[in-house]
Amino acid sequence: MPAAKARRVAERKTERNRPIRSLARNRVAAARDAIDQDPASEEAQAAVAAAKSALAIAASKGVVHKNNAARRISRLARHLNRARADQAS
Repeated sequence: MPAAKARRVAERKTERNRPIRSLARNRVAAARDAIDQDPASEEAQAAVAAAKSALAIAASKGVVHKNNAARRISRLARHLNRARADQAS
C-alpha cells in the first residue's frame, strides 16, 4: 500500500490522464470499425487521421509512451493499407 501522499498524486495523475487515454482508445476503435466497413471511404481516412492525432496528443502529454503511440499508429496505417489492397484485388 503506497503512502498517503503517493496515493493522492497517483489519483490526480490518473484523473488527468484518463480522458486523454479514453479519447485515444475510442478514436482507434472507431477507425478500425470504419476500415472494416469500407477502407476506401473518406470516413475511414478521417477516422484514421483523428486516431493518429489523438495518439500523438497522448504521447506528447506523456499519457502513453511515444514508442507505444508510434507502434499503434503504424499498426493502424498497416491495417488500412492491407484492407485497401484486399478490397482492390
